[in-house]
This record gives sequence, C-alpha cells and structure tokens, in this order.
Amino acid sequence: MKKFRLILVGGLLLSAPLFAAEEVLISPKQVQAMGLEVAPLKSVAAAAGNAMPGQVVVPNNQLHIVAAPLAGLVETLAVAASQSVKKGQLLARLQSPALADIQRGFLQAATQAQLAGNTLARDEKLFREGIVAESRYLAAQGHYAESAAQLAERSQALKLAGIGEAAQARLKKNAALSGTVDIVAPADGVVLEQMATVGQRVEAAAPLYKLAKLKPLWVEIQVPLAQASLLSGGEAVNISEFSATGKIIAVGRSVEEGSQTVMVRAEITSGTERLRPGQYVEAEVSSSAAGKQWRIPATALMRDQNRTYVFVQSPKGFLVQPVKVLAETAAGAVIGGLGGDERIAVRGVAALRGAWQGQGKGE
Repeated sequence: MKKFRLILVGGLLLSAPLFAAEEVLISPKQVQAMGLEVAPLKSVAAAAGNAMPGQVVVPNNQLHIVAAPLAGLVETLAVAASQSVKKGQLLARLQSPALADIQRGFLQAATQAQLAGNTLARDEKLFREGIVAESRYLAAQGHYAESAAQLAERSQALKLAGIGEAAQARLKKNAALSGTVDIVAPADGVVLEQMATVGQRVEAAAPLYKLAKLKPLWVEIQVPLAQASLLSGGEAVNISEFSATGKIIAVGRSVEEGSQTVMVRAEITSGTERLRPGQYVEAEVSSSAAGKQWRIPATALMRDQNRTYVFVQSPKGFLVQPVKVLAETAAGAVIGGLGGDERIAVRGVAALRGAWQGQGKGE
C-alpha cells in the first residue's frame, strides 16, 4: 500500500514515497505491551445508535380547519377531540340570524331570475315574429343575464354557509327560512382539537375544530449535514420503537444554523396508528451508501496536518489509512473510505502515532 509522488530532477521523473512509514511495524508482543485494542468495522446500516431525532407531523393536504361560516351562537358541538369522524358527519350547529337574511336574498334573486327568464322567452318569440324591436329583445337578454348572475352569487353565499344545492332546491319549493347552520366534516379523519364551546358567540371564519387524516404521516428528521448530502430521496426509514416504516420524500435545501443539520422529510405508511402528531421519535435512515459507511469510536481517529486517519491492522503491524469523516460526535464518528473487512485500532492510537512518527513519518 505504498503511495508515491513524482519529483522532477534534472529533467528526469523520480518517484518518492508520499509517506516514509505508511506501515507501522509492530510485533504481536508489542501490541499486547502497548495495550492496543482492535475491532472490526461496523456498518452504519447495522450500527446501534444510528437513530436521529425527528418529529411526527400531519401532511399539509390532510389537515382541515373547520370554521364558522357565519357569525352566531354555538348551539351544539356533536364531536370532541380525539374522536374519529366521517365525511358529511355533523360536527356543530350554530344559531345565526345572518342565515335568514342570506336565504331571503336567495329567494328574491330566484324569483327575479325566473321572471327575467319568462320575459326573455316571451320577447324572443315576439322578436322572431317581428312584433317587437330587436333592442327590446336584447334588453331582455341583458336583464336575464344580470338576474342569473345575482342568483348565482346568492347561491354561492348559501353554499359557504353550509346550504348545499339539494337544500337550496327545497328552500325554493317551501320558502321556509331557518336560522340554524349545520356544520359537517369536510373529509374522513380524527378531531385533533376543539376550539369552541357550547354557548360561545363566534364571528364568521372563527375556527371550531381541527381535523386530520392520520395515514400516512410525515416525520421531519434532523440529519447531520454530511449525511444529508448522501441522501437523494426514496431511502428507507425505520422507527423501530413503534414498528413504523416509510421512505424519504424530501431532503431540505437549507441548514439549521445552530445544529448544522438538514431537515429530511419521511412519509410513514406503515405503523402510523402507533404514532401521534407532535410526537418526537428516533428514526433510522438506510441510505444506498450506508453499506460503505462505518461507525467507529472517537478513540480510533488520528488527525495529522488537516487529514484524518485510522490504523488498519496488517500482518506486520498497522497501516496508516486516510479516511473521510462524514459525521462526528463526542462519542464517535461515521467514516467512509474503507472496504469493510478491515480491523482497526480503537484503543492505544496515541502509542501507534508515536511509533509511526518514530519510524520516520514522511511529509
């Protein structure tokens, strides 16, 4: 494993060792006397403690805020926090005087639109028979279009108040005004939060409930910058404590200034029933490059002139092997640059360094 560099002397290229003593020659007796300890490499994918902190959150498109469509008094709350609901299920009932005004305006607009439609049909027939002028027919068209637009506006106001097309048809038929607003669930889900109480007066758009669909869920993981750079999306994620699994769907582009970590988002599709939004978990990420990453104790690292090395055991002693540090904590580091079958010194590295320098470490 000798490394060489080329030197130009008198027009000739000569080779010289990059390191004068890349292999530290030590006998087995010396190894024992120096208190050296060696250990095999442990893959990051299999290493204990590979878990990284993350928080469970609900995907944005699965969250719903149910609000009061009109100002009024909360008469009934039909569900409570942590309760499962189905789409269309009654959540709350409001008493709102404003609803009667909207219904009255809708009925007036419907009547005007019907009259304008009848007038248009009559004037169109008379115009085709040559009895009335074209200007009268065009005026009837304009009046009908205006009346239809006003009816559509009033109809939309009723929809926003929770009165659908079927209920509007019944209102046209019966003309029975009501001051009660029924608020129903917009989708299947679970009530995460109740934000109103019975008897409370609320303004229009005041939130009443927060609903969420809880499968799938997201886990936002804080990944060290060096490891995040190896992720591209699709890597498997395992939350072993809760038997939940998923995959990475997004790798953040910004770095958290204080911790120098990157937010990596995983979508959890299995085991979501054992997770809760807001919960903190430990997530393990298995990247395609994990098999080439090794977790070693901090005592195994040796630094010299801005480079990092480990001592790899050889038949005659130890080889000085440069490595790339991908992530590091006070307890250990994740490194790359090794094959995987090496055994490295994990204790007594200072003595090995002294022996290396004593054998003539080259620059």
